Amino acid sequence: MTGYFAHETAVIDEGCDIGDGTKIWHFSHVMSNCKIGERCNLGQNVVVSPEVVLGTNVKVQNNVSIYTGVVCEDDVFLGPSMVFTNVINPRSAVNRRGQYAKTLVGKGASIGANATIVCGNNIGAYALIGAGSVVTKDVKPFALVVGNPSKQIGWVSEFGHRLNFDERGQAVCPESKQVYSLNNESVTRIK
Repeated sequence: MTGYFAHETAVIDEGCDIGDGTKIWHFSHVMSNCKIGERCNLGQNVVVSPEVVLGTNVKVQNNVSIYTGVVCEDDVFLGPSMVFTNVINPRSAVNRRGQYAKTLVGKGASIGANATIVCGNNIGAYALIGAGSVVTKDVKPFALVVGNPSKQIGWVSEFGHRLNFDERGQAVCPESKQVYSLNNESVTRIK
């Protein structure tokens, strides 16, 4: 597969780098100087602001705006109508364009529908953000967070399954059979 698909109602500004196999659907706007990897899918009414970076195989559901300062690594899922911010203290009468905070969404992370990610907070690899959550601080890799403000309630595997650790601090993903280890409030895949 070569090139990308853009629906006739989509607007693609000059200077974008869009990977092969990517699909951009109805009424979406991809703004200048952003980089979108291969095999991404941007649903209806998505806005990708200037200089945003999306890795390979990023799935963006309908009604998501991805603002300048956001970087999503490979295999990220952005649920319907979830929200990024890029200024901590916005005011209509104050121009803060040079003060956009950065937000990194790590490889394989999923953000649920209607969640809000307050800028400057990073989402670790394979983390799972529950629908409607409001993220106000960094999220660890493999963490499961929910609520407003979001709180960690557990850990998940790369496949998104809840991990239940035994007395040795080990858990097995029921789908992949991969083994995970819990050490000092962080999770690593060990085999």
